[in-house]
Amino acid sequence: MRPQACLQLLIPLLKQPSFTSKEAKILGVRASILSHYVKAGKLKRIRRGVYQAIDYQNPEAFRWLDLIEAVHSINGGVICLISALAVYDLTEEIPRQHWIGIRHGTSARSSRQIKIVRFRDLDLGKIEIELEGARIPIFDRERTIVDSFRLLSRETAIKALKSAVAQGGKNRIDFIKLEAYAKKLQIDISPYLLSITT
Repeated sequence: MRPQACLQLLIPLLKQPSFTSKEAKILGVRASILSHYVKAGKLKRIRRGVYQAIDYQNPEAFRWLDLIEAVHSINGGVICLISALAVYDLTEEIPRQHWIGIRHGTSARSSRQIKIVRFRDLDLGKIEIELEGARIPIFDRERTIVDSFRLLSRETAIKALKSAVAQGGKNRIDFIKLEAYAKKLQIDISPYLLSITT
């Protein structure tokens, strides 16, 4: 297929803050074509395997652009802990690094921008959401709160739980799911649930 025809196939991805070579491949565009577009000045290569339209502009996406790029740069990565709390508006803490969960045995390492956390059960509570036009893997609210009790400070976890209970509406926390995750991950959060909900 000619490069110009491939560019037409990429149109849905060019509207996003960033996209991966894997996403392009699904649309029928090979990595070699993406490299051609980068050399021709039609695409910007953000990181290995992560691209952006050269003329992409969306000031609202700026807040999350680095996080989207970070999770797309880690093979099999899932947004977790402080970064997930920030996405769900369950913390006032501004993450200094992007917290990305991976499976044990994966070779990715932490860097100045990315904090790698290894999980045994990476599929539990893993979902995909749309963030500023990009599809991203992230742990759901309930898994994020349980992980906060396991891996972050008690103060951060309790604040996140209180914020989640207060949000209500479509963001209402699922207490059954929360307790099931806590049981599966072997942490007792029932005293905190009791004090917050009574």
